[in-house]
Amino acid sequence: MISLRSKWALLLIAICGFIGQPAAAQTTLRMVPHADIKVLDPIWTTALITRNFGYMIYDVLFAKDANLNIQPEMADHYTVSDDKLTYTIVLRDGLVWSDGTPVTAEDCVASIKRWAARDSYGQLMMKDTAEIKVIDEKTFAIVLKREFGFVLDALSKVSSNVPFMMPKRVAETDPFKQITDFTGSGPFIFKQDEWKPGDKLVFVKNPKYKPRSEPPSMLAGGKVAKVDRVEWLAMPDPSTAMNALIAGEIDLIELPPPDLFPVLKADKNIEVYGWNAQGSQIIMRFNWLQPPFNNVKARQAAMYALAQEDMLRAQVGDPEIYKVCNAPFICGTQFGKEYGDLLIKPNLAKARELLKESGYDGTPIVMLRQTDLQSSNNLQPVAKQQLEKAGFKVDMMDMDWQSVVSRRARKEPPAQGGWNIFFTTNITLDSTNPGPHSYAAGSCDKAWFGWPCDAEMEKLRDAFIHETDPAKQKALGDAISDRVMELGFFVPIGEYKAFGAYRKDRLEGWLPGPVAVVWNISKKK
Repeated sequence: MISLRSKWALLLIAICGFIGQPAAAQTTLRMVPHADIKVLDPIWTTALITRNFGYMIYDVLFAKDANLNIQPEMADHYTVSDDKLTYTIVLRDGLVWSDGTPVTAEDCVASIKRWAARDSYGQLMMKDTAEIKVIDEKTFAIVLKREFGFVLDALSKVSSNVPFMMPKRVAETDPFKQITDFTGSGPFIFKQDEWKPGDKLVFVKNPKYKPRSEPPSMLAGGKVAKVDRVEWLAMPDPSTAMNALIAGEIDLIELPPPDLFPVLKADKNIEVYGWNAQGSQIIMRFNWLQPPFNNVKARQAAMYALAQEDMLRAQVGDPEIYKVCNAPFICGTQFGKEYGDLLIKPNLAKARELLKESGYDGTPIVMLRQTDLQSSNNLQPVAKQQLEKAGFKVDMMDMDWQSVVSRRARKEPPAQGGWNIFFTTNITLDSTNPGPHSYAAGSCDKAWFGWPCDAEMEKLRDAFIHETDPAKQKALGDAISDRVMELGFFVPIGEYKAFGAYRKDRLEGWLPGPVAVVWNISKKK
């Protein structure tokens, strides 16, 4: 039998041993994202940096895996009625928000409604929806007025706007106002108290998050946070970011410019990784509300003046990475109709003729240029030169991307803080379906920034989304493509593949896909 004195001695040894043990080291992933962030509401804006922010802290009902199959995520299962008019969705057990409160069907219904008010896919779905009703705490139903075969496709939308789930109190925020409460149910928690705009954004592992049991696959499966903390560091100068990566001060650069690839590849500890194998598309957007591009002939004049190759060479550089393509819905795909020399070889005579017919009065057009976004910061000077050769006067305004994001939402004349042209990118995975494509919407005030207004386009999109005959749907898709190019809904500037760079001596577990997510990434040291 152990004496009382011996018991106290053993207890003291145990306590001293515990105190002497070092605390578990916190793992921190330090990365430079493709842009700084100021707008944090992924429903209010389509900016990809804000979309990435959303994937950090929110979850979705359904997600696409590496084979582009739709898989349940927050949903446990769903059923579809025999008449295909009612989709009943049941949530997984144990889902909670980061504040500890349970995720309910009411939260999801409010989130879907807010998302659908801003997203073109959501708008199409809601046109066919009679109601979205709560059945019990974990179950809700989308009840359609007529068959809409893309409900799950809409709810598993990969890129902006993504139907992220938010608490009901947050989701009831006016869709045209930004949220201020960032309570989520994703793998990480946003540390708003540590946010330093223009410097650092901080996320920590969400201890309340319940990942699925399936292996991760692109955006589906188990989203396991394998690091304790993630820091997004603002480094607008690419060379500074590259040197920080080489020196080991950071672990990852989401989107280094191609001209730095040779230096990065020369370092044995760095991997240049093609995370977006599907690629991205660059587009130019007109403001239909303000002169001169409220006139279709001015939009057409601009399109005849442009040449993709020069812009892609300036932006991407390496022809192995970029692709000249004037198909609005991506070359080589089912609906990737191409348009001869338009946007490939400039036709200045035609451009000048159309510009004259438009009545353009020589007022400078305001072109927004995001100087800090490596995917689209060198196009504008080339586009400016090309447009000026056709007779436009161009006032190119330099600013950071988040300022562009804020300014492009303004409908005022350029002289009062509005705009005429801006450039952006989108992933090709979300750009091959003409019907729900955000840039092709002609829904006036509800349309994406630029606000095209065209009743005929809306008829075509509605017919496309409900057509089940493949041949007829192909004809409708081509008609949508024709109208995009005829009226200048948006201007395809070409495609490119996106590459990241990371310390392979530190990181492992990167998931290939169209979004640079960091769940499943572990840090070796």
